[in-house]
Amino acid sequence: MSKTTSPENPAQHTHLTTADDGVVLSSEGDAELLAKMGYKQELKRNFTALEVFGIAFSIMGLLPSIASTLAFSLPAGPGGMVWSWFLASGCIFVVGLAMADLGSSMPTSGGLYWWTHYFASPKTRNYLCFLVGYSNSLGLIGGLCSIDYGFALMFCSVIVVARNGQWEPSSGIVYVVFICCVIAHGVLASCLSKIMGKLQTVFVLMNLALILGTVIALPVGRAHSRNDGHYIFANVQNLTEWPTGWTFMLAWLSPIWTIGAFDSCVHMSEEASNAAKAVPMGILFSIGCCWGLGFIIVIVLAACISDAESVLGSAYGQPMAQIYYDALGKKGTLGFMSFLFIVQFCMGLSVTVASSRQMWAFSRDGALPFSSFFRPISKTFGHIPLRTVWGSVFVAVVLGLLCLIAPAAASALFSLAVAGNNLAWGVPILARVVRGQKKFTPGPFYTGRFSVPLAWAAVIFLIFGITLAMFPSLGPNPTPDTMNYTVVVNMAVWGGATMYYFVSARKWFTGPKTTLDEVEGVAHHHLTEEQREQLVKEGLVAVDSDRGEALEKKSVGEEER
Repeated sequence: MSKTTSPENPAQHTHLTTADDGVVLSSEGDAELLAKMGYKQELKRNFTALEVFGIAFSIMGLLPSIASTLAFSLPAGPGGMVWSWFLASGCIFVVGLAMADLGSSMPTSGGLYWWTHYFASPKTRNYLCFLVGYSNSLGLIGGLCSIDYGFALMFCSVIVVARNGQWEPSSGIVYVVFICCVIAHGVLASCLSKIMGKLQTVFVLMNLALILGTVIALPVGRAHSRNDGHYIFANVQNLTEWPTGWTFMLAWLSPIWTIGAFDSCVHMSEEASNAAKAVPMGILFSIGCCWGLGFIIVIVLAACISDAESVLGSAYGQPMAQIYYDALGKKGTLGFMSFLFIVQFCMGLSVTVASSRQMWAFSRDGALPFSSFFRPISKTFGHIPLRTVWGSVFVAVVLGLLCLIAPAAASALFSLAVAGNNLAWGVPILARVVRGQKKFTPGPFYTGRFSVPLAWAAVIFLIFGITLAMFPSLGPNPTPDTMNYTVVVNMAVWGGATMYYFVSARKWFTGPKTTLDEVEGVAHHHLTEEQREQLVKEGLVAVDSDRGEALEKKSVGEEER
């Protein structure tokens, strides 16, 4: 049972929320804001605003992510790579502004599906909430898969460089490295929970050091053969069978995937101090930093690439390894690629944490299979959802089997995260502007009169992003080896979630459930009947009981009238 206590110093007026074992979980202000959404404080708020930014920025892992997605951006040539980054990043910032409005107003770990249920029509909100929750869970685990698959490729490429190209890893070896990486993330996410916030600062510094080293070393190494400004900014190529314009648009997948982790700030809401400010700050600062620093990185890469086609077909299995090798030789490549895959490993650890929080929030509301199993919080490991950490690991290992099929199937791991997350981000933003604008109460961060136009622009871009993610990258006539399997996996998940809902879940899933009946309420008082009814009326569901069901039916009837 959570309790509200005052600090010993009477001069301080901040109240603290503690767990049964006496561990301080949160300030009363954060706990009360969470209580307004129907939840008691259960996770320990270990993350400062800087550390919330850090988890998003470290998941984005700017340089490793750009390196992992060169196969998407480089077919458009150096000019296509540079301008696709700049334009797509600007569009992503608009999405970030729309999400920051919501994250500041209603910060909760299950934010995306919670907001959907809160704003959507009473007739559709349960289904949309269910679909968004599954899509977001898939997107986050897809992000974990793609990050760790990228790590496996980079790890193997270092061995290839060390052996002078005389070794080629099989798909089985890559998968084994992938599994080892995912399991290591599960172990570390479980054991390092008490310092995970502090580690984000370390990860940010590691990312910045890698970026600084690369943007200095590559131009120096290519001092006598750097490309001019026209080649960098105006040389748009087409190394696919698509029309040049569409090849340029497909290059947007690189920044869309790279900067696609800003919703991790939302999932850390219940572990962030002063979440109403920390969440929007983390979202916007992480996107803004990646927009600016990423633009510098791709300009440097474009200046140092002599032939895009040969880089994409590198014998080392990684275009970035070839770029380093051409500029710095074998020793320099080994040094930078080793640092690169270490930073990529840190990315995977951070996204494991974020995905586990989304799965935990979804299980708290009873939507996941075996929710009662995944729901408990581990006090031994620092008040974290330990079981959903390992649930994320298990699902990632299964999805990673795609890399055994073909390289094209493995690339679906990247666009899988794009499609799943874009749907999960777009639905609550759309629900707010179409149906729920009158219910929206701004938080400390608010875009004001620009809020609705920005939300519409964000929705249009997200729909476009889903469309991009479904296309085969090499051309319009895919073979089984070049097929984009994202459409298969995503449609299976979306279709499966839809079928599951209408066959079974619609009978028992009523959206987010308030957990406040399990405690004495906020500030040592029970919720009144009016407060309970208001929670239901605003889109929450009372604890499973005949009384709760009656309240919900009454609320829905009032809204429909």
